Amino acid sequence: MSVMNCASLTVSPSRSQMFDEEFVSLSCEEDDSSAGWTLRRNTSGETRTQCGVNWGESAGSSCNISYTVTWDSGVYWCESREGATSNTITITVTGGSVVLQSPVLPVMEGHDVTLTCRTKTPPSNPTAAFYKDGSLIRTEPTGHMTIHHVSRSDEGLYKCLSSSDGESPSSWISVTEKLTTTSPPSTSSAPASSSSSSSSSSSALSTPGSSSPPSPVVWSTVPPVCVVVLLVLVLLVRRCVHRRPGAAEVEVGDDDITDDITYSDVTISNHLQQPIRRGRESDPAAVYSAVRRTEDVTYGQIVIRPKRTREVPAEPEVVYSSLR
Repeated sequence: MSVMNCASLTVSPSRSQMFDEEFVSLSCEEDDSSAGWTLRRNTSGETRTQCGVNWGESAGSSCNISYTVTWDSGVYWCESREGATSNTITITVTGGSVVLQSPVLPVMEGHDVTLTCRTKTPPSNPTAAFYKDGSLIRTEPTGHMTIHHVSRSDEGLYKCLSSSDGESPSSWISVTEKLTTTSPPSTSSAPASSSSSSSSSSSALSTPGSSSPPSPVVWSTVPPVCVVVLLVLVLLVRRCVHRRPGAAEVEVGDDDITDDITYSDVTISNHLQQPIRRGRESDPAAVYSAVRRTEDVTYGQIVIRPKRTREVPAEPEVVYSSLR
């Protein structure tokens, strides 16, 4: 498992290509001096060798190479006792006469990069042609070239060619993404939005005439017995209507009693009463009613027929006599 970097490796002179027999100093710029940072490297002939063992001279968190040679070419880094590592630097030592001075560390997007073609003998900055990935970019008479506002597409292997001293080794230039800072979201707007949403919810609940369905608790308070009573009344009305369908007026004998009509309001309450059942033949008066429920009020039409009495003829006078 890799550990977070707590140190940064720097090199002086600040370039990735060196001439042989140069003095080079590498330093671990550490945040915690008690971590015990040391320099290590991987070369073509060694792996994870520590400064002071077969190469360099250790000076605390730094390592000095007095006379570089070609086999000093490799990857260098800092490492603590706990195993934390720093960034890596690739150093190339050449026995030739030309080196390319390029950034040692990755370049951030948007920054400018200057490449310099250096020679071991004067003049140190001759006219040079610069290449990327083997393709010519351009030729500069001053010996250096600037790339403005670098992007990820500028990554690659660069080298330079001096018309008088030859060609330099190739060095890889890395480009990192530009760091963007984002402000944290405002915490004051969250309660406001939540309070506004809660107020809108409460206003929606308290708004009269809303389309929310009625609460089922209201219907549950109606006793089921009242429903049964209502159904019985409806059945009685249907029986009467079927016996005399469509009758709006009732004639008894030769008398027209349509004027004797009484309208009454029938209110159905929660008081439970058993309906009075009478036979069809024993009912002295036929009651026809049209029940229409408008909330809790029912209007009915009641026709009353007067009771007719039969006249009994008077008995003739009887005369009693005795016979002898």
